[in-house]
Amino acid sequence: MPDGYRAAVIGATGAVGGKVLQVLEERDFPLCELVPFASSRSEGNPIEFKGKTLACRTLRGDAVQDFDLAFMAAGGSVSRDWAPQFADGGALVIDKTSYWRMDPEVPLVVPEINPEATTDALFGRGIISSPNCSTMALVMALYPLHREATVEEVVVSTYQSVSGTGNAAVRELEDQSHALLHQAEPQPPAVYPHQIAFNVLPHVETFDAGDGYTTEERKMMGETRKILDLGDDQLHIVATCARVPVIAGHSESVRIRTRETLTLERARELLSKAEGLVLVDDPASNCYPTAVEAADRDEVFVGRLRHDPGPDGGRYLNLWVVGDNLRKGAATNAVQIAQLLHEQGLASAQQRAAWQPAVA
Repeated sequence: MPDGYRAAVIGATGAVGGKVLQVLEERDFPLCELVPFASSRSEGNPIEFKGKTLACRTLRGDAVQDFDLAFMAAGGSVSRDWAPQFADGGALVIDKTSYWRMDPEVPLVVPEINPEATTDALFGRGIISSPNCSTMALVMALYPLHREATVEEVVVSTYQSVSGTGNAAVRELEDQSHALLHQAEPQPPAVYPHQIAFNVLPHVETFDAGDGYTTEERKMMGETRKILDLGDDQLHIVATCARVPVIAGHSESVRIRTRETLTLERARELLSKAEGLVLVDDPASNCYPTAVEAADRDEVFVGRLRHDPGPDGGRYLNLWVVGDNLRKGAATNAVQIAQLLHEQGLASAQQRAAWQPAVA
């Protein structure tokens, strides 16, 4: 890696892909070449990166060879079709879509929680998956508490911003809000099934399994268990996900039950010392996490810690969690995975070809 890595960003013109470019530049990740890919509609469109103007390319079989890293941020169907082709061409794929997350051959990685899982990709499909944005904020808050007192049950309700759906959803919220604030009739909704401005929709993604849960809710439940390496019988988790008229930042109301009693003082100590977390917990002074303060921040914010009332309340902890869904919830985690690979000496195709696992 004399001059840096050759990397691709697939979906470079989208909300997540654009944020990946921003975080790569902010963190000065060592690159010798970055190639932005997008749909045919965006072919040739300019992308600004580190003071240079790059032209968007379209995905073709002869264009995906000889990359060290490929960041997938263009939707599940694109990742399904193209992630294996990038991997076959030599790249290690870091995927931000949902397609590969629950594949048993694909590690689901949060560097602060399970960094050792990255090497599993070298034995599997050559793909590392990054969690759903709402899962990300949840597991970041759960992990330090779980290590201390063993989390056995989670009930989580999310309040998710429209940027999680993409740029078109942000425009829809802005246009509807502008119309309503000027006493005009907004255009019929196109992105969401109902008006999102000044509204709350208990509906994130799709109801398609006949069990009353959305795909987003099932992602949170399944991914949390996978990241924490817990079976169905070890962690009972239920999620309700709602969309709110906020541009950036997902908020979550979380109630956990632990096997061991956990005092509020100890919980605050654990959360305040955890990497990637910020404790904001003085509600009497109106200090608690909000989406506005979390916007464009890499950390996950936690506050409003309190026990359940009653004699067994010490085993139940309630908290409020907020994270920027496009930063740690998407782009930042993907870039952190690349940085972890760099530190492990596994970010280049040449390094991976020569890598030998340690023998116990």
